[in-house]
Amino acid sequence: MDKLRALHYFVAAAEEGSFSAAARRFDVSVPAVTKLVSALERELGVKLLDRSTQGLSLTARGAQYLENCTPLLAQLSDADRALAAPGARRARTLVVGAPPLLSRALLVPALGEWHERHPHVHIDLRTVDFLTVKDTATRGVDVLVALGWPGSVDLVQRPLAQSRLIICASPAYWRRHGMPGRPAELVNHICPLVRTPEGTVLDLWRHTRDGVVDEVAVGGWLTCASRDDVLQAVLLGHGVGRFADLSVWSFVRDGLLQAVLVDWESSDSPPFSALIRPESKRDAVVQDFVNFLTDLLRPVEAMCSEAFGSRPSAVRPRWYASRPGRASKAHR
Repeated sequence: MDKLRALHYFVAAAEEGSFSAAARRFDVSVPAVTKLVSALERELGVKLLDRSTQGLSLTARGAQYLENCTPLLAQLSDADRALAAPGARRARTLVVGAPPLLSRALLVPALGEWHERHPHVHIDLRTVDFLTVKDTATRGVDVLVALGWPGSVDLVQRPLAQSRLIICASPAYWRRHGMPGRPAELVNHICPLVRTPEGTVLDLWRHTRDGVVDEVAVGGWLTCASRDDVLQAVLLGHGVGRFADLSVWSFVRDGLLQAVLVDWESSDSPPFSALIRPESKRDAVVQDFVNFLTDLLRPVEAMCSEAFGSRPSAVRPRWYASRPGRASKAHR
């Protein structure tokens, strides 16, 4: 048995949650992965992975083994890079997870500039709309751009920017329905909503101004699992949305969206953070990409601050880790 290859397959299967995804990562057949992982389990005399129709999950012993194996494989990779000829650059893949709105509006247009500095790096960009409570979004990702509060995620967190949630609709929608004078009036508007992977519908929109709290449970005829889908509905004139200003800045700038109630401050505006694995802290490519993200977001944050106002850090709201249901009910 090629134990080193077996370890790589095991780690990939654990991170991806399936043998097929692990096989795709190494461009091998699924039986090749399952056969080697099973041989590893037989040699150790321990079951590392539970198999079910829903996918793979680590056993208690498997989780312990993964925790020990991951840094060892990272150290081996570092040793390989250290032996490379001076000035030589080995081809590699950088897996990046990011929210779809941010990817489309800011990240993808700027990736070419970063790639010019690192032509040996292939970027595998994946959509991660939410940082889930079970942290499944982090599997196999080198750099995760998170919009939210990471909580207990066992990753190194680096702040990138602070968002401000803004209320937007298309100019055509505002012409038809009129603009609200205060947040409470949003109850009279159609508001497409987003549902988190845990099942929480984000219908509670809370704002403050001069110490006055204005809180409203909004609603409409559409609930989506993706913020990108909500944005598409709002751009088409189907209602009012609430978005992180950095993610939709280009749409506001180009006149496709019009923000209202900018003198009211959202009470639960999430931060943007870069999350990386502890063993990647010394990885020069990872660190350069995180620096690139900071340089990309900070100017946009400054423009948004000028357009929409200051952005104090918001604490993690109560609904963030709540059970399935509506955020407005979890807040009570």
